[in-house]
Amino acid sequence: MLGSCVKSPGFSDTPEIEFIGLSQNSMEQGSLNSDSLFLQFSFTDGDGDIGFEAEVFDQNIFITDNRTGERYDAFKAPVIPEQGSSKGIEGTVTLRLFTTCCLFPDETPPCESPPNFPTDTMTLDISIKDRADNFSNQVTTTPIVLFCN
Repeated sequence: MLGSCVKSPGFSDTPEIEFIGLSQNSMEQGSLNSDSLFLQFSFTDGDGDIGFEAEVFDQNIFITDNRTGERYDAFKAPVIPEQGSSKGIEGTVTLRLFTTCCLFPDETPPCESPPNFPTDTMTLDISIKDRADNFSNQVTTTPIVLFCN
């Protein structure tokens, strides 16, 4: 979901984001979309160039798993129509993120259920990019506990 409002004075042309929260702080591990949570963040952009037209296949919302440094997920935000006489926009983004596998320090394969590691904890980094390829600041979620059973 994506919402926006008319620009308040002083928004930078480089997107800025702020982490709002998670719908829950835990999930059951899994590899087939067996559990999920909602992540929410706010954004501002002074020139309003967030999002892509339907025919463009670029992604502009990036989620990174801090356990591995690898991409957890990526999304494409739609173009937000201009409102009023200003191009600046602000809004809130809510994304549904599906679960992943627990990772273990002793080389146990991911998604196993070893009794000595009942949980794993991860945080996710979020950033966005506008059509001018300006990347926002990066924000980090609160910890998410994965139940490894």
